Amino acid sequence: MTGRRRRDCRSEEGSIAAFTVLLCTALVALLGLVAEGGQVLADRETAMAEAEQAARTGAAQLSAGTLHLGGIVDGGAEPVHAAEYVMAADGHPGTARAAAGLVTATVTPFSVSTPLLSLVGIPSVTISAHASAEAVAG
Repeated sequence: MTGRRRRDCRSEEGSIAAFTVLLCTALVALLGLVAEGGQVLADRETAMAEAEQAARTGAAQLSAGTLHLGGIVDGGAEPVHAAEYVMAADGHPGTARAAAGLVTATVTPFSVSTPLLSLVGIPSVTISAHASAEAVAG
């Protein structure tokens, strides 16, 4: 009977080690998701704010005199240059276009490295942003 009891105990040897490895992996993944996921969200919000500000700056370059009269005059290349300058000055260059009183700004996609999440197969996250602003009369 003693021999049988020892065999039963040995069958579970190492199960604590396997459980510990799985638990530690899950905790590292969770830590990476919280810490680096928060950083990715903050970077995405910053890129979106930059695109919105660039689009507003470009829309402000449209002819203010004609806006007061109820019309919109295409500002030529000036709204595009202004929007692209704002994005570059904020640290994330991008492209802009203007047509019919609408200025659209797009931040060039960039990567954010995620060292902790790379342990579970996510080495980086790509972020981009897109925003539009319309010149309104009134």
